[in-house]
Amino acid sequence: MKSESVVKLTIMGVITAVVLLLVVMAGYPFYKVWSQEMRGKAALAEATQSKMIQIEQARAELESAQLRAEAIKIIGQTAKEYPEYREQEFIGAFGEALREGKIDQVIYVPTEANLPILEAGKRQPVVESAE
Repeated sequence: MKSESVVKLTIMGVITAVVLLLVVMAGYPFYKVWSQEMRGKAALAEATQSKMIQIEQARAELESAQLRAEAIKIIGQTAKEYPEYREQEFIGAFGEALREGKIDQVIYVPTEANLPILEAGKRQPVVESAE
């Protein structure tokens, strides 16, 4: 009785293994096609997302460039209308550089009509005669 049950179990195991092998052999091509399709969908979704990111970056760069151009235009108009604007900008930048310690030494060059006076120390004092 024991040997009959062992033979039955062995035959059932072999039949189960053969059926399982046939199912795997029949199902593998379908699985391969399905997995390839899923990889394609994933690649398409990634490409679409990358494209959308690039489009948004380009829009942001365009908006930034337009705003910079508008700011430059406003600064240009201000500089034309108010000539002292550039001078004030220079003084502000100079003060900021001094505060941040970017300027170690200041050298004063005497000027007259925005031209440096090269012979400042070489002139002889003019003596007025009391005649």
